[in-house]
Amino acid sequence: MHLPSQSSAVGSKPSLEARPERIEILEAFADLPDVRKASGKRHHMALCLALFTLAVTAGNRGFLSIGDWLRCYQHDLIDLFDPPKGRLPSYSTIRRVLLKLDYGEYSAALARFFGIEALPGETLAVDGKVLRGSYQLERDNPDSPPHPAILLVSAYLVERGLILEPYQVNHKTNEIKALPEFIEQLALKGVVIAFDAVSTQKNLSTHP
Repeated sequence: MHLPSQSSAVGSKPSLEARPERIEILEAFADLPDVRKASGKRHHMALCLALFTLAVTAGNRGFLSIGDWLRCYQHDLIDLFDPPKGRLPSYSTIRRVLLKLDYGEYSAALARFFGIEALPGETLAVDGKVLRGSYQLERDNPDSPPHPAILLVSAYLVERGLILEPYQVNHKTNEIKALPEFIEQLALKGVVIAFDAVSTQKNLSTHP
């Protein structure tokens, strides 16, 4: 699948179209809702998420590093994804997409893409982590308002060394309060769940 050809009208809504060869990482994010304003939207959200996922998988941490990676592999990425007018989204565009992204839906799409699912008898190690570099302190950036760091509760599949879809914690609460909701969301039976001491709360131990 690919984005509109160069002949697409300027300002038209980007869309994914069928092509002979499938790019599965684009298809993985194709159905996620795009909450950005229609005006000025130049790049499909699936492309932004695919590039972000590939950049992080390649070891890049932080948006400046992702920008360097996009420039370094620009020609290869353009040949692969065939973006409109032969232009890739900038790291600022990718950042704006991520700020409005539902991380639960993104993570679920990744889990489906990789086919990750815990099996009875396996162990899930659950822990909360702050997403490194996800905060914004500067107040004079017109492309990105200041915001706190993103906290995710994730589950590590011990036997296979895989991570299931994480759960984004509301910035007004904390990992302890988010853990019961995360466990309920997993809806797993026959799986051993392990977590650190901070989560051994009385209310959590009696939670249905």
